[in-house]
Amino acid sequence: MVESPNCDLPIGVFDSGFGGLTVMKQLAKLLPYESIVYLGDSARLPYGNKSPEVIQSYSSECCQFLYEQNVKLIVIACHTASSYACFKLNEKLNIPVIGMIDPCLSDFLSSKDKSKILILATQATIDSQVYQKAIQQLSPSTECLAVPCPLFAPLVEEGFTTGPIVQEVMNFYLKPIKNLNMNTAILGCTHYPLLKPEIKNYLNPNCEIIDPGVSCAKYVRDFLKNNALISTQKKTGNHFFYTTDDPEKFKLLGARFLGSCIPEIKKVWLK
Repeated sequence: MVESPNCDLPIGVFDSGFGGLTVMKQLAKLLPYESIVYLGDSARLPYGNKSPEVIQSYSSECCQFLYEQNVKLIVIACHTASSYACFKLNEKLNIPVIGMIDPCLSDFLSSKDKSKILILATQATIDSQVYQKAIQQLSPSTECLAVPCPLFAPLVEEGFTTGPIVQEVMNFYLKPIKNLNMNTAILGCTHYPLLKPEIKNYLNPNCEIIDPGVSCAKYVRDFLKNNALISTQKKTGNHFFYTTDDPEKFKLLGARFLGSCIPEIKKVWLK
């Protein structure tokens, strides 16, 4: 396959704030030679309690910014934005736009036991029915249960990923389903991977957890390979960070999600 002239352009990634950095972390791990431009729209987070029209508008502005950075592909590292805006943005832009839903569904279809699946996500993602409808179509015999867990994201942002407070919140959301022995759980929010060990232990140690960052990184790798867009560079790619809010706050909080320090971040104004 002949390499595309765009293969050495960066990958663009955006999220409403910090959670998308868990996706970027996995992309950088699996695709170390790819450069990445990350935009965190932290001035307007969370997207999860906004109307579909507002989510689509914000997502369009974020994608337009990344498009202007001359990226070869955009990853919407936010389930809420993916649920409401991915399809329309793919129609609008002349570069590929990959959301979080298809990668997670791909891993679901590869899971060992598809008899029962649990979707843990924001209220907006649950209300969109995007996972429930897709699973019903892809695997009609699967029993699908969707549970909104809106307090999981703020817990993580406040630094609570273990301990009694986390257990209390998990009890609040998950106690009614604890004994249902779910086989597979999709973490339908990019904040939730930081709670992955606690969620797994609470539900069932044998429950297969689909991590959106891992799923997305594999999906993007395969897409790039299949479309001759893999970088030809043989050195570690460059990473660029932008935020719509306070860069210093983003540096401090973002490092928790990325798993490493963010050396420089620039503030941008979207329009």
